Amino acid sequence: MLKRALLPLGPTLVLVAALTACGSAEDSDATSTASEGPACTYTADGTDSGVDLPPGHAEETGDVPVTITTTVGDLNLTLDAESAPCTVNSFLSLAKQGFYDNTSCHRLGVSTGFSLLQCGDPSGDGTGGPGYQFDDELTGAETYPAGTVAMANAGANTNGSQFFLVFGDTQLEPSYTVFGHFDDATTQILAGVGAAGNDGAWGDGTGRPNTPVTFQKITVG
Repeated sequence: MLKRALLPLGPTLVLVAALTACGSAEDSDATSTASEGPACTYTADGTDSGVDLPPGHAEETGDVPVTITTTVGDLNLTLDAESAPCTVNSFLSLAKQGFYDNTSCHRLGVSTGFSLLQCGDPSGDGTGGPGYQFDDELTGAETYPAGTVAMANAGANTNGSQFFLVFGDTQLEPSYTVFGHFDDATTQILAGVGAAGNDGAWGDGTGRPNTPVTFQKITVG
């Protein structure tokens, strides 16, 4: 079970990605080969999140529009299935299964060079996930300017369900898979959340946003 990841925070990094295995995931360590797109492997972690493993191959290509309906407004994302096919495949699988519905973003960074909102953890404390993990999709040249959508993790190849939305240019090592971007209107919504600050819960200048952000539904297309 993962911890947090993204910058040194307590025992791990700063952004979080966590794992939890679903019933069907326990029967099979990984998915299989791709007849329609790149092969993707998702490995069960032994916990039960109630969701199925994603398909064993990426089912989307190119740009995939996604709208996350939240309590602060619609967040309009464009996922990059060309550069990060298995990451997008996982995100879309979880979205279609309703995994993200009624989850709240648990971590807000507002300092210069670290302006982001971390979401995707049903436990709300940075330790939850979908019951499986999968490998990074990195080039080593990743950057994290405003408008970036990237995976949180707790070390190399520990991706799960948690991800972060960057609303101000953020300085990080190229260790977090970038799998999309969002529009200026979404940046403004998130900047407004950032302006309200956080509760300092994580003890490193980040915390739960003072303006709660809860996902209501995710619409693909």
